[in-house]
Amino acid sequence: MATRDQAALYGTTGWVRNLADGRVEVMASGEEEQLKLLHAWLKRGPEMARVLEVKVEEREYQEFEGFSVR
Repeated sequence: MATRDQAALYGTTGWVRNLADGRVEVMASGEEEQLKLLHAWLKRGPEMARVLEVKVEEREYQEFEGFSVR
């Protein structure tokens, strides 16, 4: 829920899901500055998280309605 809340705060759209191996996958769309803010937050994560690595892949633009948890 923390990622969804931050994404909404920054005005990005897309989705987040937890993977079985403990990683978190995020697909986000927005303006460059919005995505930079979200990326910076993802590198820290929520208070109790332990973030080891953040990988970024640029993809073809996709339109999303809001930001959901999958």
